Amino acid sequence: MATIILSVTSAYAQDSPEEVKASPPSNIGDLAPLMEKKEDGTVVNEYGPGFVEMVQESGVYAPAFDFFTTSMLWTCIAAALVFIMHLGFACLESGLCQSKNTVNILFKNVFIISIGILTYALWGFNTHYPGGDWIVEGWLALKGSIGDLNADGGSTFAYGGLDLAMTGYGDFIFQSMFAATAATIVSGAVAERIKLGSFMVYATILVGFGYTIAGSWHWGGGWLGSLNGEAGFKDFAGSTVVHAFGGFAALGAVLVLGARKGKYTSSGQVKPILGHSMPLATIGVFLLFLGWFGFNGGSVLSANPGPLGLVFTTTTLAACAGAIAAIAAGWVIFKKPDLSMALNGVLAGLVGITANADIVSPAGAIIIGGIAGVIMVGSVIAFEKFLKIDDPVGAISVHGICGIWGTLACALFDTTDSGYTIGGQLIGCLAVCAFAFAFSFILSLILKVTIGIRVSEEDEVAGLDVSEHGQPAYSQPPVPTAATVSV
Repeated sequence: MATIILSVTSAYAQDSPEEVKASPPSNIGDLAPLMEKKEDGTVVNEYGPGFVEMVQESGVYAPAFDFFTTSMLWTCIAAALVFIMHLGFACLESGLCQSKNTVNILFKNVFIISIGILTYALWGFNTHYPGGDWIVEGWLALKGSIGDLNADGGSTFAYGGLDLAMTGYGDFIFQSMFAATAATIVSGAVAERIKLGSFMVYATILVGFGYTIAGSWHWGGGWLGSLNGEAGFKDFAGSTVVHAFGGFAALGAVLVLGARKGKYTSSGQVKPILGHSMPLATIGVFLLFLGWFGFNGGSVLSANPGPLGLVFTTTTLAACAGAIAAIAAGWVIFKKPDLSMALNGVLAGLVGITANADIVSPAGAIIIGGIAGVIMVGSVIAFEKFLKIDDPVGAISVHGICGIWGTLACALFDTTDSGYTIGGQLIGCLAVCAFAFAFSFILSLILKVTIGIRVSEEDEVAGLDVSEHGQPAYSQPPVPTAATVSV
């Protein structure tokens, strides 16, 4: 494997083009045995259209196909890592909420990933990536199901070339794991008081239409590509179009839903509602940290070793810096080390680096993550204490506010001189966040006046596990009696 990697590096490294094209094949015949000549004299390319041109450009063919295969394998592994993030969200949300709502939270997370992938296949993927087929140019595309994504033969470079070294199905399965994340972010913010049926309708519409439309503005070739001049809007893996979108969608839903019963006194003072399992919340954050290597690392869209190693490194450094900064800030403010702030500090650093992981230095990643950790602590306090917005898991701050910071940081810490500007990045952030907030707020209002969005006070007090599911998360041990006690 080491030989293959060395060959791929020499074939694709930006700093040695003279080595790459030292002796390119002069004609298609030189590519045998990859080609098959038919009786009529035509030549059939075993690996499909696009492969010959790629080989002639690079000057090598075995390492080139090995690179494609490795890249496709890495894409599938990355998709699996992003899938694991949904287990992380389930553990984090349930751990930070009361035990009487655990089943409800876990159920919502099972539903979100399931409906998210199905709706993404039925219409979301082609809406997200319209391929120039817009209803409103650069702004709106609503298209059908994925169809046969192996129509080009599957094992070829024709789908996306060297920059997108995967098949159509590889692209779909990776992107589908992202799609459900937006609704998962909202799930934590509205926990413990939203009707299950209303949330199921909300999540389906948000993932199927809201997320994909906003995402098409950036990743689908929409209008955000004109920001920052030729550079376009920079959001590598989705600090804005995934995380800030989810954070501000959560804000819109929470404003319609209101705070949990007992969160604030009649005089407006905050009454903490403690999570029931900090071990479970901690497991969730470590699962999310693990999954983020797929979230950011998979967004390289190939196994290109140069950017892949950089992205893994910057992602890790930012997460660790976010944790340390949040620990320090929380300790100063609360006079004791706060585990929930430490956990959210990890996530704040990860959200902050998601937009820029491929263009910043290790030092830049540490600064970005550290600032995100401090911003998160301040934001959580401001939303809860001053704005009276009840967010049980801090999702609005972690994903919404830190997502904006990470996107703006592209212009401040870019080492590639690509031309990203604060103004251009800010316009993109504000547009996506405003759309997410308005879409979610209006959708929540419609649900409120039609089928209702909040459970009754009695059900909220009893807990949604029993009222919505008839099933507590934790069985209660039987009370000992004289007949059952051994003497």
